[in-house]
This record gives sequence, C-alpha cells and structure tokens, in this order.
Amino acid sequence: MGTNNQTWVSEFVLLGLSSDWDTQVSLFVLFLVMYLVTVLGNVLIVLLIRLDGRLHTPMYFFLTNLSIVDVSYATSIVPQLLVHFLSEHKAIPYLSCAAQLFFSLGLGGIEFLLLAAMAYDRYVAVCDPLRYSAIMHGGLCTGLAVSCWISGSINSLVHTSITFQLPTCTNQLIDHVSCETLAIVRLACVDTSSNEVAIMVSSIVLLMTPFLLVLLSYVQIISTILKIQSTEGRKKAFHTCASHLTVVVLCYGMAIFTYIRPHSSPNTLQEKLISLFYAVLTPMLNPMIYSLRNKEVKGAWQKLSGQFSGLRSKLAS
Repeated sequence: MGTNNQTWVSEFVLLGLSSDWDTQVSLFVLFLVMYLVTVLGNVLIVLLIRLDGRLHTPMYFFLTNLSIVDVSYATSIVPQLLVHFLSEHKAIPYLSCAAQLFFSLGLGGIEFLLLAAMAYDRYVAVCDPLRYSAIMHGGLCTGLAVSCWISGSINSLVHTSITFQLPTCTNQLIDHVSCETLAIVRLACVDTSSNEVAIMVSSIVLLMTPFLLVLLSYVQIISTILKIQSTEGRKKAFHTCASHLTVVVLCYGMAIFTYIRPHSSPNTLQEKLISLFYAVLTPMLNPMIYSLRNKEVKGAWQKLSGQFSGLRSKLAS
C-alpha cells in the first residue's frame, strides 16, 4: 500500500506508561476511578444547571458547554487507555487513531476558546455590571459558543488530515498513551517541517490568541476590582472570577509549554503526563473547582438535595 517506498500502516501500537503488569493493573484502577468521578461530576453539573432556574445565566451556559467538552475529551482518550492497561497487544487501528486525534484536538481547541468567552463574560460582569444583561444576551452567548465549537472542529479536521497524510514507512510504535499530534508526526519518514509550521500557527491562533484575550480581560478585571472602595465589594468581585481563573491557569499553562515549541527536544514521559493531565485530571477537577468555590452552585446543590430528601420521605410514607 505504498508508492516510492512511502508506506502507511494499518494499525499503531501505543507504548503507554509502563510494561509492568502490576503497575498497569494499579493504573487501571486509578484511572477508572478518576474517569467515573469525571463523568459523574460533569454530568451532575450539567443537570444541576438545567434544573435550577437561578443558574440560567451566561456564566453557567458557558460552564455547561465546558462540562460537555470535558467529559467528551476524557471519553475520547481514557476508555482506550483502560483497555490497553489490561491488554498484552496495545494496538489501535489506523482509523481509530485518526478519530481519537480528531476528537481530542477538536475538544481541546474548543475548551481554550470557551475559556476566552468565559473571560469576556467575567469582564463584562465586573467592569460593566449595569449593562451586563444587555451585552451578554442569549444571542451573543449562543453565537460565541457555536463559534468555539466550529473553530475547534475545523482546526482539528485540518490537523488530523495533514498529520495522517504523512507516510510512516512501517513505523508503528507510538511512544505515548494516545494518538497525539507530535508523537505521530515523529513517526514520519519524510520531511515534517510543514506540519511543525502548522502546529505553530494553530498554537498561535487557538492557544496564544485566546490566552492573550483572557490576559487582557483579567488586567481590566483586576484594575476594576482594585478601584472598589470596600473590602467586601472587592471580595465579592474577586469570587465571581476565582473559579474561572483557576481553570484558566490549569488549562493554558501546560498547553503553551507543550505546543508552542514543537522543535524542542521531546521528553516523552513529560508529554505523556501532560496528556493525562488534560484527559483525566483537569476534567475531574473542573466540576470540583466550580462547586467548592461558588456559592450559587453550592446553594443549588443544597436545594436539589432537599428536594430529593422530601421526595424520598413522601415515597417512604
């Protein structure tokens, strides 16, 4: 299936984290628990926002999208990872690998763009509160969310296409936990400079540009907060942004470190850990961050718990 000695393989083999059986079993249990917590936490956040009318605001509209992205991103990687922990032959078919790359890249890009949209929402809430409802109307929020999903998907489609056009000349071993862009590009037996340029351009458009917008938003937000006279007022304004700021630091930090320098010498263990951080840890932590640091979400949890308790009492009687 090749021309000019350039061949394509029918499957890849993911080397994963470890070849030791006991270690793999331990990792299987750990990541299974984390994945279940991730799915449960994000699904509960989405249901809570849908059921509580007080949370039908732009901030929670974007949070719903973020939770859907998080659980989808984890699902694009973790189930395959769990299967491989208990498999002797850790193969993934060519098309499955391409699909995994498409979904993980797309969902990752969508998340970065959503965080920028959420930063704008927080900017308007703190810096122009009197016009917040007029500015952050339903049409704008829907338009921003749809733009995030479309832009991330198009970027992923382009990257997946150009990555899987590279011949690997029978190189099948991917030294990674999933089908990740840089790991696949390194398998190519042809010049990959155009792919590296594409990765850099994508990093600027979908990573650095949203990051700069977030940064500018928080410069204005912090400037506005410092002008508030009362300590209580400053605390209240800061708490409206604290959860989002925490998630921004988690999501953007390692991504910039990983993708903005594709020419640098790779540390494969470091790349694997960063990939797992995004696939497992960040989606698991996001619902906790927004729940533990947000009075409105905690109030909605208490209200919903009370309703379930009342319903259970009625059924028991």
